[in-house]
Amino acid sequence: MAQRSANKSRLGALPWIAPALVMILVFVVWPAFEMLRTSFQEVGSTGAVKGWAGFDNFSTLLKNPDLPNVLIRTLIWVLGVVFFTMIISLPVAQLLNAKYPGRKVVRWAIIIPWAASLVMTSTVWKWILDAYYGVLNEIAMDLHLLKEPIDWLANTKQSFAWLMVVAVFVSIPFTSFVILAGLSTVPHDIMEASRVDGASPWKNYRHIIFPLLRPSLFVAAVINLINVFNSFPIIWIITMGGPGYETDTTTTLAYKISFRDQDVGQSASMAAINFAIILVFIALFLKASKNQEKN
Repeated sequence: MAQRSANKSRLGALPWIAPALVMILVFVVWPAFEMLRTSFQEVGSTGAVKGWAGFDNFSTLLKNPDLPNVLIRTLIWVLGVVFFTMIISLPVAQLLNAKYPGRKVVRWAIIIPWAASLVMTSTVWKWILDAYYGVLNEIAMDLHLLKEPIDWLANTKQSFAWLMVVAVFVSIPFTSFVILAGLSTVPHDIMEASRVDGASPWKNYRHIIFPLLRPSLFVAAVINLINVFNSFPIIWIITMGGPGYETDTTTTLAYKISFRDQDVGQSASMAAINFAIILVFIALFLKASKNQEKN
């Protein structure tokens, strides 16, 4: 009887979760399956499938001389953007959590870079960094920091650094609000007790607030990790991965292989590798979250 009632309760929940399951199957599982299937096929420039290619697409991709540098750059891109985003978001969240006149306006203003279209934000930054019409050069010359305009995107390392700056800029609002949500759960009575005991603000933050923020920091870091890894508009709008492949990540490289080189099969193999990396991130997230629950 208990088993039957349990089965009925599960079936009773099916109509409520069915729309979500259908959406997952249609928009996640099926495209992922098609992507994986395409990576093992030979596809012509017109999109016609010529036959089964086996592992030839993966073999060709791994022989690409630009792939090792792109993989290293992707690692630097993801870890660098996530690290600086988390470091900057901590004090920003403290600012948003403090009580002062106009706090709501400040919160609304900070959320704008995240709420705005990435294409629009990237286009604005491209104009800011423009060598001839950019606001950055104008301000620097007005302050006598520069004698003549600089093409900020001409140098490969310099342009990649600016791409990371833009990525951090658009990632800070979301991360700050996730940390802000964690700050709102810190018990006030514990803070009051520590102040009464004579603890300094730094000791309060280090020994009470920061440990309680670890779940929020973890969630923000993982979501940022996935978003930054899949980030396409920032790089494509500002530098298009150029010159050559010098500012490409694996995401923009897959796009170039597909639409510039007209090799859909090889692009699908790159996308399959990206998908596998994302699955590794998710697995690590689930494992770490279970460990946190146990602790």
